[in-house]
Amino acid sequence: MRTWIRAIALCVLPLAATAQDTGLQSLETSDSGREWMAVGRLNIDGTGFCTGALISPTLVLTAAHCLFDQATRQRIDPGQIEFLAGWRHGRASAYRTARQAVIHPEYEYDRAASVSRVRHDVALIELWQPIRNTTVIPFETGYRPTRGEDVGVVSYAHNRAEAPSLQQVCSVMAQQSGVLVMSCDVDLGASGAPIFSFSGDHPRIVSVVSAKAELEGRRVSLGTALEESLEVLRTELSAGNGFGASGKTLEPGKNVGARFVRP
Repeated sequence: MRTWIRAIALCVLPLAATAQDTGLQSLETSDSGREWMAVGRLNIDGTGFCTGALISPTLVLTAAHCLFDQATRQRIDPGQIEFLAGWRHGRASAYRTARQAVIHPEYEYDRAASVSRVRHDVALIELWQPIRNTTVIPFETGYRPTRGEDVGVVSYAHNRAEAPSLQQVCSVMAQQSGVLVMSCDVDLGASGAPIFSFSGDHPRIVSVVSAKAELEGRRVSLGTALEESLEVLRTELSAGNGFGASGKTLEPGKNVGARFVRP
């Protein structure tokens, strides 16, 4: 994760009672990580990484700020972004480079830390080729969790870059203007990590990690309420408003071929 936000604007929110958070469980082995292979590491321009999650054979969900260069403040060429599905200790279940990407049209990278910036900090990456691997099953998305509901996060981070970890129980502490305040344990590299609801018969993504923050002296994580933003992103992508190689807008339906990265 690239940004620490001191969440002054969120301090006015009342806190919900929370369940006892679980610690991080490493998903280093194929047995422990089998259910989570569609969570992957996003290698970005050879200089850093975020976390992303497959929500269709060709679409990866992540945070919008992951697609910007910190030094130049410009969008990163999608050709320099690689999704490593199920990355564990030097190997992935699938390797794909990005064909194009789309960020929420109201997201502003250079905007000061605010509720609005977090609310729109979400992006979709379209891959050159679909991932059709029986061990990598795209996740479904769901509706925003309620205040006090238990959620979980699967993420990479600077001190666990070679294998993801699962925090299966953390809680939604508060909501404001489409932003979720959660007790989930996140750190550098966890930007874009999927936040899961376990209320149904299988996990569904209900948010993505945007930032970590402080709320009344406690470290918390912030994420967008996903359902409305995801609809906007899909519409933008269908309208041809994604940016492709060298930052150029791609024509809808244009055949641009494919690229492969061997393991």
